[in-house]
Amino acid sequence: MKELDFYEEIGNWDFSQIKYETEKLTDWDFYERIKKYTDKNSVCLDLGTGAGEKLLAKYPNVRLVIGTDYSDAMLRGAKINLEKSGRKDVRFAKMDNLQITLPDELLDLISARHTVIDAKQLYKSLRKGGIVVIQGVEKLDCQELKEMFKRGQAYKDKVAISQLDYEQLVNAGFEIVEKKEVLENEYFETKEDLLALLLKTPILDDFSEIEENNYGKKSIEMNILDEYIKKNTTEKGILLKRVLYGIVAVKR
Repeated sequence: MKELDFYEEIGNWDFSQIKYETEKLTDWDFYERIKKYTDKNSVCLDLGTGAGEKLLAKYPNVRLVIGTDYSDAMLRGAKINLEKSGRKDVRFAKMDNLQITLPDELLDLISARHTVIDAKQLYKSLRKGGIVVIQGVEKLDCQELKEMFKRGQAYKDKVAISQLDYEQLVNAGFEIVEKKEVLENEYFETKEDLLALLLKTPILDDFSEIEENNYGKKSIEMNILDEYIKKNTTEKGILLKRVLYGIVAVKR
């Protein structure tokens, strides 16, 4: 519910106004994996889709992809973005990731990017041979930044989220096709661009650690941010080291 409150305040997941470039250090791409395992007849579910900007721009053309979110504010934005996109194979619906309200064995593929999963729910919703594609934020993501602020997403986790997802999927009956650490460097053009990212994401706030925080109205200590920027300004921009993970699993 704290995460829901956070995204209700944000109201969108659009990073198009933030000026930054991504340098991929690992040969793994979330949408390329989805493309690999789908075709024009595939029926797909995208969990935690937010306002749908990434889905509408990057999801391959399929028979149907249902983008879900639990935030009304996000879904209002998603429907506006869908009208602008002109895509006919996309629908948006309110749904809890942990309680998928679709017929069993309906789906060919389920994708989940930076969101919580319940592997048993995924398993029952997929047909035999169906695929799950997951991308998440690893414990060591933005580690230098989080160490300077002494807080952040997964900063105090004893077990990495990637390991928890992996164990969930195996215990639910999935065969793991691929599990990979995904390294990327992001270079932000200005301090304002980096600050915009931090205000739109929970990188510096762990929902289980900062109980008193009013999500969506975060206070970021600018003196610490300035120190980080001074240390990490390069010719390409202000460096933020991202550590993600990718998992592909198949229903046996």
